[in-house]
Amino acid sequence: MRLFKTVHDFDYSWHTVSAAQWQKYPNPDCPHVQHVDVLDSSVDPETGVLRIERLISVDQKAPTLILRAMGASSTQYVREVALIDPKTKTMTLSSKNLTLSNILSCEESITYTQHPTIPEKTLFSQQATISAGSAVSRMASMIEDWSVKRFQQNALLGRDAFSKVLERFVVLAEAKEEAAATSGSK
Repeated sequence: MRLFKTVHDFDYSWHTVSAAQWQKYPNPDCPHVQHVDVLDSSVDPETGVLRIERLISVDQKAPTLILRAMGASSTQYVREVALIDPKTKTMTLSSKNLTLSNILSCEESITYTQHPTIPEKTLFSQQATISAGSAVSRMASMIEDWSVKRFQQNALLGRDAFSKVLERFVVLAEAKEEAAATSGSK
């Protein structure tokens, strides 16, 4: 089993970051994410927590020889459950691969929270556990090492791509506010 963890501060409020998160895909900077489909959504009437379940189709560039040996295609599926709590200003995205999970399992958790000391910033935390199954026990360590490196590359790519989405989101929101203020003053 291998672990991956990273933290980052976004220079925008939790409300802005959590709203922009839903604009992350499709994204030319993350071409491996092919589709994102919402399977279910609900709001807990007592807590106000929004729960969204999504199916993410990902094109994994695993070596063709390995894919053929496992009888798999390059399209893999990931189940994600998002919990958004506006009261505590916490958004958690938990995901797990569905495809070939008996061979290689990846469980990821991303949390966006209001920064504890600088409220106009958002704290981003990402961690993943990657483990090769018993079917590949002889090569487990090698597969896990390769997978963690691939995950690190995709995590950095994803965070950079989201930063661009976030910047565009903020520019558009500011332009909309400015247009509304201008039309309201006439």
